Amino acid sequence: MKLIILAVVGVVSIQTSANAQTAAETIEHALAAAPRRAREEAAVIKWNADYTYETLKEGTNRLVCFDRSDERNRRPFAVVCTSVGNLDRAAQNRRFRGESADAAEERAMVAAAEENGTRVLPEYGSVWIHMDGPDQAGARIHTTIAVPGATTESTGLPDNRRAGGAYIMAAGTSAAHIMIPGR
Repeated sequence: MKLIILAVVGVVSIQTSANAQTAAETIEHALAAAPRRAREEAAVIKWNADYTYETLKEGTNRLVCFDRSDERNRRPFAVVCTSVGNLDRAAQNRRFRGESADAAEERAMVAAAEENGTRVLPEYGSVWIHMDGPDQAGARIHTTIAVPGATTESTGLPDNRRAGGAYIMAAGTSAAHIMIPGR
């Protein structure tokens, strides 16, 4: 009897240790996209199946990072960091992707929300830092700045990359953003 109890306690201890290691790995994984100067103070969340999230690491700045490799058609390594003010939009994006069968249906859901006024706006001037690739070593960083409703006229930025610098994409919509040339 004592041997069985010791075995059960041992298994529970191993599982608890493995879960703690998994949480630490998840945090480190998500923070890969965070700028070095903001990494220590950034929060990390983990999305639940119902589009809510759990906080794995509290932050002291407004940057929050999360893994999104579990979403349909994402690269094996896919993390993003953005402002905590964008979490409602990120949840809506996850819901649209999760409840649609393909990219066309997802775009239709986004367009319908845009049309009926239920599309959650991103925080104006907030950054979205995406890091995607086959693995962390092969991932590329893509940075945008949210400027919902902005146009080429209101920003003075071109609407394409041909000039070689920053440009505005999706002008005039809730998804309008400044594209930062990649590295």
